[in-house]
Amino acid sequence: MKIVNITTGADGESHVRIMTPEFTENDGRRTKIQPTESITFMKRELGFIEFHPAPRRQYMLYLTARVEIGLGDGTSVIMEPGDALLAEDTTGRGHTSRVLQPGVCAVVTLD
Repeated sequence: MKIVNITTGADGESHVRIMTPEFTENDGRRTKIQPTESITFMKRELGFIEFHPAPRRQYMLYLTARVEIGLGDGTSVIMEPGDALLAEDTTGRGHTSRVLQPGVCAVVTLD
């Protein structure tokens, strides 16, 4: 499992940082609690979405979908089932999304 954090840089472009979860609670079996506002489930169909910023700070938890996230510098990262995207690029040009395998994601709103 990986957590991909996308933020907006001073250049107005989205930048990526790959993180691993820190299991520090409950004898190393859980991460710290993070406050959330809501959760919804989204079907992802095959297709491509042009550059767009995240509508709000949110996690996209890839349950069964497989998606390629593209950045302005031409790099990309593949989100596999079990991965989490922490989308914080709420300004600027944003990122692209190409669904490689249709499926379901959970969208967890942070604020």
